[in-house]
Amino acid sequence: MTGYPAPSWLPGGHAQTIYPLLIKSPPPRYRRERWQTPDDDFIDLDWSDPRPPCLAPEIRTNAATNSAPLMVLFHGLEGSSASHYASSLMHATAAIGWTGVVVHFRGCSGEINRLPRAYHSGDSDEIDWILRRLQQLFPHRPRYAIGVSLGGNALLKWLGERETAAANCLRAAAAVSAPLDLSVSGHHLARGFNRLYTRHFLHTLKRKAADKLRRHPGIFDERRMRAASNLHDFDDEVTAPLHGFSSADDYWRRASSKPWLAGIRLPTLLLNARNDPFLPEQALPTASQVAASVQIEFPAQGGHVGFVAGQPPGRLDWLPQRLLHYFQNEV
Repeated sequence: MTGYPAPSWLPGGHAQTIYPLLIKSPPPRYRRERWQTPDDDFIDLDWSDPRPPCLAPEIRTNAATNSAPLMVLFHGLEGSSASHYASSLMHATAAIGWTGVVVHFRGCSGEINRLPRAYHSGDSDEIDWILRRLQQLFPHRPRYAIGVSLGGNALLKWLGERETAAANCLRAAAAVSAPLDLSVSGHHLARGFNRLYTRHFLHTLKRKAADKLRRHPGIFDERRMRAASNLHDFDDEVTAPLHGFSSADDYWRRASSKPWLAGIRLPTLLLNARNDPFLPEQALPTASQVAASVQIEFPAQGGHVGFVAGQPPGRLDWLPQRLLHYFQNEV
């Protein structure tokens, strides 16, 4: 495939980030499956494949000997299987005869999880457990993983930590619009027009945090949580302490994937637009900062998980086709 053909009628990173919400396609008919986690919590997975939706879950599970590839998607902050990129990718995956699954991070499937902890940008241990279980369930299928935004950061961190061992779980991976340096990204989202995105995230994050506090009194200061006006304040009061970090700065430093990119040994596509409002261009890695197995692709435009293509009203098919082309032809 050639590079991303940005439409002239949709200029700028903000427009390219927000506009996809207006033209997103309906999600496919997912079939939901709940997994119990090792610490007695749960996650929900939404499955999509070309087989008839009337098939019972046990029939799908017993199809593990099928050789059709499996595409695993880890969504972004407060995302889900209904996110525009998830719908587009799952439709495209089904169209070529692959099975797709959107893995919901804890608390993102429409039901609050049981424990005080939820999910975070560096949750690579959770990704390790999920991918290893999928490997056990589908040992005969080629397996690929895509992480978007927060999910991309966590997936890249896992790839760098596991190095050659990642090949036991996946054949290849891709990360889209990942906030590789969480400190740079977090502070960038607190400035100017970017504060619109921060308010959007905080709206649902605070609602979920309040629900957790009702279930688990005293786990953080409600007044400080509600007063948070940016992600740093929220992460300092809620995300960091609930997930074993001493502060937001400690969390952002230890959870960032950029330092791990040189350790990746699995074929991996790193796709970030240079006009992504979530991560300034100067924070993108150079070729010397990534392993030889990482293919970096930084188009000038595209926004944050935008990549609208075609004439008005536009389409959202370029990104899934680019990712599938990488897995099918360039790995």
